[in-house]
Amino acid sequence: MKEHFLNSSVRRERDYLRQYEYLVLTVSPEDSLPEARRLLVEHSEYGKWELERSVLYVGGGRRFWLRRKITPVRRTV
Repeated sequence: MKEHFLNSSVRRERDYLRQYEYLVLTVSPEDSLPEARRLLVEHSEYGKWELERSVLYVGGGRRFWLRRKITPVRRTV
């Protein structure tokens, strides 16, 4: 299983008002599906990620796109 963040220059057209960061999880056909599910659940519960898109490829590989809203930090002083 591989995880990588998409850089901030990659944005979708419908997200122009909101700022999101994206995490792409790639699961090879040799990896177990329960392990991938467990990893997705951990990301969603503890990291506040939401599943945006998932793709099942012909060879059995899977790819999941997760996103979460970037909350701007405001100065209080």
